[in-house]
Amino acid sequence: MLLKDVAYEKIKEKILEEHYEPGQFLSERTLIDELGMSKTPIKNALVRLESEGFVTVSSKQGIIVVDISIERINDIYNLRIALETFNCQEIYKRITDDQINELEENVEATKVAAANKDVKAFATLDHEFHLAISEFAGNSEITKILLNYQDHLRRITLRHLRKDPDRVKKFYTEHVDILNALKTKNDNCSDLMKKHLYESKMMYFQ
Repeated sequence: MLLKDVAYEKIKEKILEEHYEPGQFLSERTLIDELGMSKTPIKNALVRLESEGFVTVSSKQGIIVVDISIERINDIYNLRIALETFNCQEIYKRITDDQINELEENVEATKVAAANKDVKAFATLDHEFHLAISEFAGNSEITKILLNYQDHLRRITLRHLRKDPDRVKKFYTEHVDILNALKTKNDNCSDLMKKHLYESKMMYFQ
């Protein structure tokens, strides 16, 4: 991996975990010291992070960590509801045993993360569950859109769960319900997915 990619991943991870908080001013010197890197890879990483909406960089103000607006969170969730309920409609009649097994392994790992209130592991598994269903449904454009939002979604989920770590149990139970509907080829899996995402969105705004 190139140094600029290492810098990108490290800075992004600190933003996702809110080690660098929304609205915080960062200096190149701070990043150089914390990452133990020279200016060039860090500058390259910041260009990429700015294009993805994680920071703004200006000669006057410096580097500012950008928050996700309430409007954008609402829009992202509404987009997910539309796309992921469609995915469930597409897959429930033809999901294979191997695909069910993959989702079961994910849900089993999610159960452990929920029991341990391991928010970071849970957030990763949560997105893997939703992405797997999208990949099984087979619409590569939908999967591409979800992948494009993946880091912002993870940031939202982590913030969600840090507010109230007990929410992992609710999310886990809802994943079990969606999985069971898919296993029995029940068309209510779309309604369960819609409810899961809608309630996640509403909890965020509480």
